[in-house]
Amino acid sequence: MVNLALSLFLTLPFILSVQGCPGEDHDHTHIEHKRAFPQAAVTPPTRALEWGDVNIIHTTDSHGWLLGHQKSSFPEPNYSGDLGDFASFVSHMKEIALRKDVDLLLVDSGDLHDGTGLSDGFPAGDVDAHESNKFLAQLPYDVMTIGNHELYVYANTLDMYKNFVPKLKGRYLSSNVNITVLDEHGNVVSVPVGRSEMAFSFIFRGEINDVTPWVARGKKVTALGVLFNFKGNDKNTTVQPVADMVKEKWFLDAIKEEPDFFLLTGHMPVVKNDWPLVFNAVRAVHPHAPILILGGHTHIRDCVQFDGRSMALESGRYMETVGWMSMKLDHKNSAENLTFSRRYLDPNRVTYEVSPLHAIPRIINLKLGTTEVPHNGEKPHLRYATREIDVQRSQSSCKVIRPRLRLRDPYPSNSSLLTLFASKAMPVALSINNTRANVPNVIIINSGIQRFDLYSGPFTRNDQLTASFYADAFFFIPDIPAGIANQVLPALNGARANEGRALMSELEKFENELYGRGYVDMIYMRWLDEMDKRGGVERRAAQNATLGYVTQDSCPGIGDDVVHAPLPFFTPPRFISSTPPNVSDDTPVDLVFVDFIEKRVLQILNTVQTTKNYTAVDVQTYSPVLSNAVMGLYAQQAWN
Repeated sequence: MVNLALSLFLTLPFILSVQGCPGEDHDHTHIEHKRAFPQAAVTPPTRALEWGDVNIIHTTDSHGWLLGHQKSSFPEPNYSGDLGDFASFVSHMKEIALRKDVDLLLVDSGDLHDGTGLSDGFPAGDVDAHESNKFLAQLPYDVMTIGNHELYVYANTLDMYKNFVPKLKGRYLSSNVNITVLDEHGNVVSVPVGRSEMAFSFIFRGEINDVTPWVARGKKVTALGVLFNFKGNDKNTTVQPVADMVKEKWFLDAIKEEPDFFLLTGHMPVVKNDWPLVFNAVRAVHPHAPILILGGHTHIRDCVQFDGRSMALESGRYMETVGWMSMKLDHKNSAENLTFSRRYLDPNRVTYEVSPLHAIPRIINLKLGTTEVPHNGEKPHLRYATREIDVQRSQSSCKVIRPRLRLRDPYPSNSSLLTLFASKAMPVALSINNTRANVPNVIIINSGIQRFDLYSGPFTRNDQLTASFYADAFFFIPDIPAGIANQVLPALNGARANEGRALMSELEKFENELYGRGYVDMIYMRWLDEMDKRGGVERRAAQNATLGYVTQDSCPGIGDDVVHAPLPFFTPPRFISSTPPNVSDDTPVDLVFVDFIEKRVLQILNTVQTTKNYTAVDVQTYSPVLSNAVMGLYAQQAWN
């Protein structure tokens, strides 16, 4: 019997309209048939998952990546499973949990919005992620929590509140996030987007393949859903600081009774953030209660244990990781350490088929890395659920991009996406219908404005949005002497050694400000850099392993489910610019920059010169083009 989630995948249309070259009309549609198996042979898991009394499948920061990663260059095949594959995996794992008489939870830690052509502006003119979230709502999530990307645009938050949250039937949590709406009497009220807390006992309901959440053993659980101290939310939404939340009466009442375990979900990284505030508040009341923490936001794989009776897990980004956590319980009031395990799964069909089969006591004839997968009696969910999620795309006829352009390649270089974006794409896109196009300019952005690679092949609307989904505006200050304008970029990047520690303090302060507004790419990039530095060249040369994540966290044992060689990585500067104009130092130029670095640019500008004190009054809008449209406009001009 096919479960409800999969049957709906089979019946609902799944159409993604993407135009790679804006303004270009198309009277043809290319159908990209979903391959039955990864085109490249991916490495299968080599060891069984460790099951406990309580087990969790965890996702976070999916950002609309429901179609899987479809490029053939590694590491993309590692993450090629789509949402239909994942739904089948969850269904099989539920069956196994039932046979084992253990609990299995499916948990998500937020950021469903902003990242792909499926979630951003599809259909055109509609609320972002309204359609794509319908598919997520059909999966049997036991707990979901809000992310910062659900709060940048009030219309998106309102859509979540009205249309998505009700489908979760009380299982969507937003402990410190409210939305302002009209109540049934027309009064303006501020209410939680989801629920502040959830105390419940899980019981098995329905059939094995029903989407109703269930756990086999009926344990009492208290769950919370917390967002980090986010500062970039739209008007009519509020985010309460975590330090204030833990003092609220409702919070203290929620944690008063000791359950079998606390489930703390939240869009906060498990290291160097405010989880200790929540954890310590619970520990002050219940010194020995088991605590499971599922975090997110920084897009990395990470794990930490605050004590021997807790574990905190963070499971990557963009459906490049599915997290696994298990815990073996003991009697209440015990002070002994509990036994935990964690694993970072590569989300592809090989993983999804092999991982459950490890736990099934019979031999399965599975041909890995091919398009033929005999199931020998296994339910054929993985075959037809995915096959029916064909994506119909209105492809552009843009010039093929070769070579591929990557964020992790050296900057500047011909293979660097940042080089192309800064030196070519921005100058072209921002000159379109711009009355100041003939005025020389210096355009400065932060390197985190680009968030994903471009691969060779037709450039589509989906590629445009996966590479850059931030909708940042471009501002400018006119008539800055070129010699002064050219000093702003190196000062932003900290090249002025004479400022020493004071400058580093300012940079750290600015990075914290960016973090508060939701920009985490500097953290993800540092993680890749550390991964590569831990013997990246030697490991890639010595091992016959595919490229992928090589995680080092502070939890015992090895977390990665598959052994990979680390991705080669070259750290880009924090800020990059267009090619400086070939003019004399006293030539007036336009100093152009993205809106969110305005304050820092003004500070630097008033440091590198003293002739005038520049303020926000001097700042003007440079172009109606937003940063997420730049690559599409450039593609129309250069690749058409």
